[in-house]
Amino acid sequence: MTQRFITLLFMVMVGLTLQAQSGNPDVPNAQPGKCYAKCLIGDTYETTTEQVMVRPASKRVNVVPAQYTTSTEQKLKREGSTTLVPVPAQFETSTEQVLVRDASTNLVVKPAQWETASEQVKTKDASTSLVAVPAKFETVTEKTLVKDAYTKLTVVPARYETVSEQVMTKAAYQELVVVPAKYETVTEKVLVKDASTTIQIVPAEYETATEQVLTKEASTRIESVPAKYETMTESVETTPASTRWVKKQADRNCLSADPNDCLVWCLENVPAQYTTITKQVRKGCDAGYQDNGESCTKTVDVPATYSTRTYQKLKSPATTRSVDVAAQYETRTYSKLVSPATTTTREVPAQYATRTYQKLVSPATTTSVEVPAEYSNRTYQKLVSPATTTTVEVPAQYETRTVTKLKSPATTESVSVPAEYKTRTVQKVKAPASSTSQDVAAQYETVTMSKVSSPATTTTVDVPAEYKTITKKRLVKPGGFTEWREIVCGSKVTSELVISVQRALKAAGYDPGPQDNVLGSQTKSALVKYQKDKGLPIGQLDMQTLKSLGIEQ
Repeated sequence: MTQRFITLLFMVMVGLTLQAQSGNPDVPNAQPGKCYAKCLIGDTYETTTEQVMVRPASKRVNVVPAQYTTSTEQKLKREGSTTLVPVPAQFETSTEQVLVRDASTNLVVKPAQWETASEQVKTKDASTSLVAVPAKFETVTEKTLVKDAYTKLTVVPARYETVSEQVMTKAAYQELVVVPAKYETVTEKVLVKDASTTIQIVPAEYETATEQVLTKEASTRIESVPAKYETMTESVETTPASTRWVKKQADRNCLSADPNDCLVWCLENVPAQYTTITKQVRKGCDAGYQDNGESCTKTVDVPATYSTRTYQKLKSPATTRSVDVAAQYETRTYSKLVSPATTTTREVPAQYATRTYQKLVSPATTTSVEVPAEYSNRTYQKLVSPATTTTVEVPAQYETRTVTKLKSPATTESVSVPAEYKTRTVQKVKAPASSTSQDVAAQYETVTMSKVSSPATTTTVDVPAEYKTITKKRLVKPGGFTEWREIVCGSKVTSELVISVQRALKAAGYDPGPQDNVLGSQTKSALVKYQKDKGLPIGQLDMQTLKSLGIEQ
């Protein structure tokens, strides 16, 4: 049958080829200006969904735990006893003056008094200076002589040398230096607090006793664990078996010059598609548990709970004992005069300063320089009176020097320094230490116990079955044949149309490759896959495919 179908298909293709060669294809309802092509029509499916039960309905047992009431009672924690409270000794405070430093005499130095005197000291001798008086000229215009010859006087300034000498700025004198008094440090012990007796408490002794106290009564509890299930898998058909046309290599014995006219179409079987469903199948409960529908339960005995209570039991009462407290002393340190203050005389030498001034060595003079006459055809200066010099007196220079002169010598006077005392505080016993008896009440603690008010129970809850949604495909119309369909004419396959197709395929989840306005192999593969998935004619850029992509043409 397959061979007959291939032969029939070959004959149909040959007939289509002859029609194409004759230029008169049989296109129903063809319209001028539109293009048509034979497109492969694929199988048409419809998608249906159904619910598959993966876990049956069951019942679940919920455990309601037992309820308890809390009761409290007082338990002895520590027995009553008597304690002794110490009454400390009482002291009174007395104060007294204690010598810290002996009285003495200090010598206070009154410094010498000075007065300041000013005098004029010559720093530069008087001298004379020659000042040049320039020559006078008048302007004469001649053709030859421009300027007469004249003599130019150059001033040679006076020369000085620097002389230094020592000048007394402060006369020598004597000053009194105080030699301070000498002291020695004396240390002695002074009573601060009298000796006394204190009462020391020997506390009562206790021993620790323990006992068992009920904190929770015995009861029962219900344990619930999930039932055991076994996982099973089942294959469910989602797409039935079908056939599809596949274009094969051209027959080498084909007589047509166009290889596309010699392609062979073969009808191949497409196997059915299945999906695997996982189901939970109930197996039961473990040993010792009771099956209550969904859950497995068993009753467990809960033993009573006890706690260990510890309390203090009196072993021996409190007592007292007397303790002697020694007297307290402090070390007192003070300064004792050994030798009084005195004075001694010290020579203070005079003070000098170096004075520097300028001393005249040679007075200022002049030298004559002959300047020759100048000739040219220009205006020149004619000498009216030659240059001369005048002598100017330069007075001597003085500076004011300040000298400190002794007005009255240094003296001393004796100043009495009184003895120093400090106040010392002494503690004296007013009443000795004692003790008093005081009752200590017994101590109790609160013990809390839990009692069962209602035992644990169970409740049953219906658990609905679980389902899984499965999508199936059902063949509505078989394909595998070709039909004339309107396609986009070659002149209208523009770059704008191609980029629109690439964008629409990308938005629909099909990869057309780079959006480069070129209807390349990757874009064609994505278009064919889209046509197959949507049940559209396959292999051409037809109008039905463009409409499905949302592209107006």
